[in-house]
Amino acid sequence: MSNTRTDTATLLTLTFVVSFCSFAYEFVYSELLTVMYGGTVTQYVITVGLYFFSLGIGAALSDDLDGATLGGNFFRTEVLLAAAAPAGFLLIVGLNSVRIPQAVPAEVIWTVARLPVVVVGFLSGFELPLLTRMFDELGDDGSATPSWLRTAGARIHDFVVAAVGTLWTVERTEGRRSGLSVILAMDYVGGLAGAVVYARVLYPGLGLIPTIFVLALLNGVAALVFVAHFGEWSWWPFSDAAPSASPASSASAAHGGNATDSARADRSLSAARVSKTLLVVCLLLTATYAGVVAKHDVADERLSQLYLEQQIENEYPPGAMRATVTSQETTAYQHVIRYNRTWTGTGPNPHFDGRTEQCLRLGAAVQLCESWADSYHRGLVDVPMSLVEPGPETKVLVVGGGDWIAIDHLREYGVTVDHVDLDGEFMRDAKTDPFFRRWHDDAHEYDRLNTTVADGYRYLQETNETYDLVLLDVPGATDDDLLTLYSTEFYRSVRTHLSEDGVAVTWGYSPDAYPEHHKAFVNTVGAAGFTQELSYWVREDLDDDGETERVEQFYVLAPGDRPRLTGDGATRYVRAREEHYGSPEWHAVPHYRGVRENSIFHPNYDILVDT
Repeated sequence: MSNTRTDTATLLTLTFVVSFCSFAYEFVYSELLTVMYGGTVTQYVITVGLYFFSLGIGAALSDDLDGATLGGNFFRTEVLLAAAAPAGFLLIVGLNSVRIPQAVPAEVIWTVARLPVVVVGFLSGFELPLLTRMFDELGDDGSATPSWLRTAGARIHDFVVAAVGTLWTVERTEGRRSGLSVILAMDYVGGLAGAVVYARVLYPGLGLIPTIFVLALLNGVAALVFVAHFGEWSWWPFSDAAPSASPASSASAAHGGNATDSARADRSLSAARVSKTLLVVCLLLTATYAGVVAKHDVADERLSQLYLEQQIENEYPPGAMRATVTSQETTAYQHVIRYNRTWTGTGPNPHFDGRTEQCLRLGAAVQLCESWADSYHRGLVDVPMSLVEPGPETKVLVVGGGDWIAIDHLREYGVTVDHVDLDGEFMRDAKTDPFFRRWHDDAHEYDRLNTTVADGYRYLQETNETYDLVLLDVPGATDDDLLTLYSTEFYRSVRTHLSEDGVAVTWGYSPDAYPEHHKAFVNTVGAAGFTQELSYWVREDLDDDGETERVEQFYVLAPGDRPRLTGDGATRYVRAREEHYGSPEWHAVPHYRGVRENSIFHPNYDILVDT
């Protein structure tokens, strides 16, 4: 009985582990393709569809695997998964870490990047059919299960059947359950565990790169446990099996030995004839992955830097700009990357003074660089402050701006500020980080500042405050997660919380560089009730050549007529640059035919940009 009991327990445990990995692989590849190619919903839908399609193909072809060597085929499947899953992950990263010739069609790259999903799904499709057939061959009639567990299981089963019977016609099944139902039940339990552990532990705690190696390690361990328990070299502590191919086993059975052991050793789930070479490969892979997981911080940093340094600043010609990642961390909401960019092109540096400067990147978008950090915030704060009165009676809402720099600029005008940002961890670190303190000068201590850690859209839904000025210091529209901050519903909430003469200000992408985004954005703010806009560029002498260059474009939005920037209330910053800020005029928000606005419940993905 002990053999049957441990055999059953081993197969069910392996089912749990491989199902855990299978579901988690699906999420890892979906997230990876989203990071690399953008479009959260699109990538998840396509990846999940491809994965389940491949699972089905693998399951359909599993009947063609030799039924006499089920154990050997299961072992091979796990070893191949342990090898293919990380290799496919690195292939996708590699495709995005090198410059691919423009002659290569985008469709080819798209297809190659999704081949790992198909391969891993196909191999995973073999697992459950093989486990089901092996479970059926055990011949466990339930007597091997402890009596207390059988009793508890029977009571739970009775309760569930009674509940199901309220909606369906049922017939209570007695005796041994089919291998399919048992294996599928454990598969669903393992899948749920994989989803929860991935979302709550692996991804936020380790990140994508270490997670893929954790899952591959589990596949390798599953293969070794299987071959240890069912193979002739078994060192499994609870196994009593005799070697299946040895004469001693036959002699033992002939002289009254354990016939159950002998029969078990000859069953098709035996892994006795597994290739020694494949076993060595499995041991090497498992040991390698164990080392990577043990040093996951180092592996994550080095692989991430390899990818990021090829992607960051890649809009310049080859050899013109080099990026070197200096640090990176992941908060609950964003990936924070510090890097130095160095001009390596020929001739003087036309982009900033000197050869190297430090920059900050949040997710897929550059947040600030040393050469334009001050001018950006001058454009965000000091220019639109010309439209409102300074002093504590003026109320300003800042959405985003977790680096506190905008707050420092607002402090100069003595206004009352409500500050809302979602990433409390980033805000806390920015308070003491020397990179930010050089610009915000401890603005978080401003006595007229009220900071709330919350989602900006939800804050606007819940507050009754009205504001004379709303500053949207939010990340660029590079990811589905940010669609809400570029939706009609969000901008409508901003408009309804403006005072009678209030305005909203946001930075924006150039309509020349991103025409589709611009059309969707303009139609979105128009649908939200903003009827007037004023656009201006902030200019700065970035390369210290005596001439100013365009740094960032901003939009002032209003539901009615507003004064010019160079009116009586113009700030000192605007008055000093009157020749530049005197020309922007208010005009009606345009509407583009055939372009749908972006809504939370009906998103227009044209509003997302690929930077």
